[in-house]
Amino acid sequence: MIYCVVPKPLAGELYPKLTDHYEREENVTVIVDRREFDRRARRGRSVATQPAAGGDVSQRRIVRDRRRARVAGDLPPLATGA
Repeated sequence: MIYCVVPKPLAGELYPKLTDHYEREENVTVIVDRREFDRRARRGRSVATQPAAGGDVSQRRIVRDRRRARVAGDLPPLATGA
């Protein structure tokens, strides 16, 4: 299933057009985004009231690279087919 999400401010203009465009597609559903605030924000602050990028560093999300390290060394040469 594919969801085409239309932002609420543009719903009046885009929703009817996209619904008509995708009416023959069984796997596509057009929906209007109804969220009032960001669920992941602390204390339910709205998206507009989030601190700027230069705000409090202690509240920032830390992204870590969890991939395994490569094995050191080179691969042996491939055998040629005879």
